[in-house]
Amino acid sequence: MSIRVPEGFLVAGVHSRIKRDPQKLDLSLVMSERDATGVGVFTQNLVVGAPVVVNRRRTPSPRIRCVVINSGVANACTGERGLRDAEQMARLAAAACAAEEDQALVLSTGVIGEFLPMEKIEQGIMAAAVKLGRSAAALTSAARGMMTTDQGHKVAGRTVRLSGGEVQITGIAKGAGMIGPNMATMLAVLMTDAALEPDVAQAALRAAADESFNCISVDGHTSTSDTVLLLANGAAGGGPLAAGSDDLDRFLAALMEVCVELAKAVAADGEGASHLITIEVGGCADRASALQIARTIANSPLVKTAVTGCDPNWGRIISAAGYAGVPFDPAAMNLRLNGTLLYEDGAPVEFDAEAVSRSMRESRDTLVELSLGEGKAAARFWTSDLTAEYIRINADYHT
Repeated sequence: MSIRVPEGFLVAGVHSRIKRDPQKLDLSLVMSERDATGVGVFTQNLVVGAPVVVNRRRTPSPRIRCVVINSGVANACTGERGLRDAEQMARLAAAACAAEEDQALVLSTGVIGEFLPMEKIEQGIMAAAVKLGRSAAALTSAARGMMTTDQGHKVAGRTVRLSGGEVQITGIAKGAGMIGPNMATMLAVLMTDAALEPDVAQAALRAAADESFNCISVDGHTSTSDTVLLLANGAAGGGPLAAGSDDLDRFLAALMEVCVELAKAVAADGEGASHLITIEVGGCADRASALQIARTIANSPLVKTAVTGCDPNWGRIISAAGYAGVPFDPAAMNLRLNGTLLYEDGAPVEFDAEAVSRSMRESRDTLVELSLGEGKAAARFWTSDLTAEYIRINADYHT
């Protein structure tokens, strides 16, 4: 495992006064020193932020040079002015990075329905451009500049040895609430110094997102701003990774690991969360069925609050699976919680409830394993529990 800024990339994060607290960074800049393949996956919400509109128009592209990110204001539901502001934000970033306007992408996160403070945005971009670097501190600052209600910054990376040498994949992400999968469930920027053609990069990102960012949920709320971007600039040397090659397979495996690590960090950081819940559903006719059951369990308030209370309440899990809209034989269901069998062949079994509850209290991680008798397909999903703190945060946070 390796976390560093890939070759040919520079990053920075600054406080631009969007947020009142000067200790809270609120603007980040990611720059490639050479043209990079840029691709993205975006929210499926019909109501989207202006940055999503801009990025959809500009990707896939073989010549992206920078991404500018602000936190505190989402620039969503802001009409034509919001779109103009997003375009101006990208234009300012491009100028600061000696790039052309259409080579810049833009991300915004925060309060919905408010306009960007463009004077502060401009000053922040100029300040970030001066601080661009490749150090660990610069990477941390870039990750911090994306944060809203996150308790901590989220960074992941892998070094991959290919036939022509090593390449690096590093990602930064944000997300803690308003997390419900139907694309990316949050914001993330993935950087690599490998060379990828746009069609290969798009397929790779889609596959990785489907197994990671689309397999997490905190509250089932699909945001207006969800975006995951992948930039590949080829600075490590060598030609583009060929479709079907061993090198591409190794790259894809590492990209998946980075995305899963970031996705789990988002779920674990669910607003007010005390547990990360991993839900593994197997024995299904197809993966879509397994995923639907896992997602339904993950979004059940009763399941989530039972985990908060460290209560091995198997009935809530079983019943959630039953209303997922997937046909199966209830008599073939089996359920384990933290490795302990609670339910077998459609009936409860004796187990030490206090021991299972203790296993939940003593660890932040809770594992739910549900198996059916319909086939061999399986899916894995992550969520957080639901605490009183989640209600407090979202009651106080203006949206």
